[in-house]
Amino acid sequence: MTLFKKTNPRRSQVRRTIGAEWSLRARLRADADVAISLLLWVVFVVLCVVVLAFGIVQRGHYRALAALIVLNFFMAVGAGFYVCHYESRLIRNHARALGLALLFPILLAIAKLSSLSSSEPLWEPSWGTGTAVLAAIVLVIAYDQRFAMGMSALYCVLATLAVGPRLDQGFQLQGIGLFLTMFTGAATCCFALKEIRTRMKLLEVSALATVVVFITASSVVYLNFMGEPPRTAAVLQAAGYHACTTFLAGLLVQALLPLIERVFRIATSMTLLDYSDANQPLLRKLAMEAPGTFSHSLLIGSIAEAAAEAIGCNGLLCRVGAYYHDIGKINKPKYFTENEMGSASKHKELSPAMSQLIIVGHVKDGVEMAKEFGLPNVLRQFIECHHGTTLVEPFYHEAKRKYEDQGPGKPIETPPSESEFRYAGPKPKNKEGAILMLADAVEGAVRSLSDVTLAKVEAVVHNIAMRRLQDGQFDDCDLTLRELSQIEASLAKSLAAHYHGRIAYPTAPDAPVARPERSSKPGVPKMVET
Repeated sequence: MTLFKKTNPRRSQVRRTIGAEWSLRARLRADADVAISLLLWVVFVVLCVVVLAFGIVQRGHYRALAALIVLNFFMAVGAGFYVCHYESRLIRNHARALGLALLFPILLAIAKLSSLSSSEPLWEPSWGTGTAVLAAIVLVIAYDQRFAMGMSALYCVLATLAVGPRLDQGFQLQGIGLFLTMFTGAATCCFALKEIRTRMKLLEVSALATVVVFITASSVVYLNFMGEPPRTAAVLQAAGYHACTTFLAGLLVQALLPLIERVFRIATSMTLLDYSDANQPLLRKLAMEAPGTFSHSLLIGSIAEAAAEAIGCNGLLCRVGAYYHDIGKINKPKYFTENEMGSASKHKELSPAMSQLIIVGHVKDGVEMAKEFGLPNVLRQFIECHHGTTLVEPFYHEAKRKYEDQGPGKPIETPPSESEFRYAGPKPKNKEGAILMLADAVEGAVRSLSDVTLAKVEAVVHNIAMRRLQDGQFDDCDLTLRELSQIEASLAKSLAAHYHGRIAYPTAPDAPVARPERSSKPGVPKMVET
């Protein structure tokens, strides 16, 4: 008896060749991503220098130009390291990286041209404050608060250089005072704006930033202890200009919100709420053609949202993603158990391999339908990864049983392989996708229980979670064991509450209603005392 299974040398050679090819492709892809990212970084540096140097070359200040180039270079290097540390995905996502690389030069150009064309000296620096607030709001919408704070600080430095004061124009907010005014407005927006669920949110954040900017601009001018204090009327007028551009920036973001979402390929909470409307074409089609799947999706959305909020993730994204994760079943609804409506299963007439193709195919069909109806990428990812690379166990075990039961006279077939009965993937890339995968699996398992109790539900949820973990389905998302335990507890609680028991009726609910006996004599009306 040998300890190791013999393998075909040709098969081993093929495996080694395929592994080497995949490794080479990965290295080439990584090198290409790095090269494109460096090219975008160079474009960013060049555009910023061109915008900031506008007007300096005409006046012949070449030393100032050299200093500007050196300062801009070092700030760009710091920004590059900051991006690599906190948003490394931008190295692979070239479209979003291009949007970020063009955002700063465009806003700097707007601030520079507006300040140069302004006839009122007090207006000139205020355009830098407005664009700083605009950059902060766009960054916090497209990324997160921490990344937006760091990049906004960089932009405030560049904007301070872009709208530098002209000394022949009288009093202006300048230097460290101008930088503090810009940064306080940008920081206020970063802290106050976490998500946009209502149309009033941007107005509220803009109003708050306007008040903060006005107070800051009114105060920082008195930090110049060496010079003569300016007139109070001029200070208040300058602060009013800065506050005005701050509020206008918020209004502009609200008008350009659809364009921002398209450029950075994101979906705000307000957009997600729009897609959660049952009157959306895809959801209405799902409810009409696959009502069982629609009901299942609504339940999955409810329990997945609670589980996501339990670990601090985006519950709204989980809920809306769950609504659309099974839209691929619209093409063949009767081949899925929840839509059989008591009729015989269509899979009895098919081979396990054919049934597996139909079941797995709903993922590909769902992705195609999502592209056809223009679903955002953040929702499309739930369709692609809600099964990961899991095994279609019922049909795999049935194929395995048929192979073992074949008689000696029948032709010998190759044994079924697990790889042939697995979904194509990909695995979940974030925590929200992992939560939806787990919620989808445990809901069907709990539904099959004859007697639903909290202990049984907890056991089912834990067993399925451990099987997904051991199968490597959570390898690509940064889900910790502590968070997985919290997700299990939330899912068990939600499912036990949904499938709760009721007091038994005196008679069976489906028993026919007995007809009342009719008397042969005509009815005599009873007299009622009044």
